[in-house]
Amino acid sequence: MAAVVPNTLKGFGVTLKQIFKKPITQQYPEYKRPVYPRYRGRHQLKRHQNGLEKSAGCSLCSAACPADCIRVVAAENTAENRVSAGERYARIYEINMSRCIFCGYCELACPFDAIVLGNDFEISEYNRDDLIYTKDMLLAPPIKRVPVADPDLYDTPIPYYKDNS
Repeated sequence: MAAVVPNTLKGFGVTLKQIFKKPITQQYPEYKRPVYPRYRGRHQLKRHQNGLEKSAGCSLCSAACPADCIRVVAAENTAENRVSAGERYARIYEINMSRCIFCGYCELACPFDAIVLGNDFEISEYNRDDLIYTKDMLLAPPIKRVPVADPDLYDTPIPYYKDNS
């Protein structure tokens, strides 16, 4: 019981110190704080320079996903309907963003660099069904832009033991 009183007073002391500090207010919708350069956010499907999709429908991203949130259905390319550079293409490519844990394994597993995790973090929706991103949504550029911090400043800091030895 006697040890509880000093600890309680310490807690009140921390609270009293914070009361007299100026509050930190961020104007979030107008001012967006820059994210780190290697931040993993909203998924994006990429295209080649000539407009063909990079995804070959191989489903390696789906196999690597620990949350099982990626669905890929492949189809064959034809001479009349050329979608990707390979023999096949992803006819259906869906990511259930409500299940995604943003680990980046899909990005690492893709041999064609077709799927990347961008810097966008504003992906909340009112309806759970709206969090299933289709191929068209993933190929389109993101609607909202997020600033990226200076990579030289925030990318892979030098460890203390290397910097101060």
